[in-house]
Amino acid sequence: MLKEENIETIQESPAAETTAPREPKREWRLRINYSALVQNMPFIGFLSVLALIYIANSHLAEKKIRRINKLGKEIKELKWEYINVKSELMFQSKMSEVSKSVEPLGLKQLSSPPQKIVLKKETDK
Repeated sequence: MLKEENIETIQESPAAETTAPREPKREWRLRINYSALVQNMPFIGFLSVLALIYIANSHLAEKKIRRINKLGKEIKELKWEYINVKSELMFQSKMSEVSKSVEPLGLKQLSSPPQKIVLKKETDK
């Protein structure tokens, strides 16, 4: 008989557990009403402000990334232009290129080295 009573109490306890969780669900449904919404309005406003800040932050980050990519491309173009101008300058500063560019002015390349002019100072006055 004791075993039968234990079995009955064990069988009754799961039924009691299934009814207990239903009450909080009903309680939760009852909590969502107009007065609860009005009470939580500052919190809802705070969450809305946080959402707006998050969206603005993501837009600013994307804008900066686009600007960084644009400046990176511009830097590459300027680097290639610098290399081009530098190589052109090196080519034009060769002795043969300089002599070609000054030939229309009537200047010629020296065949003999320059001579030093020495002035003597007069010590007798």
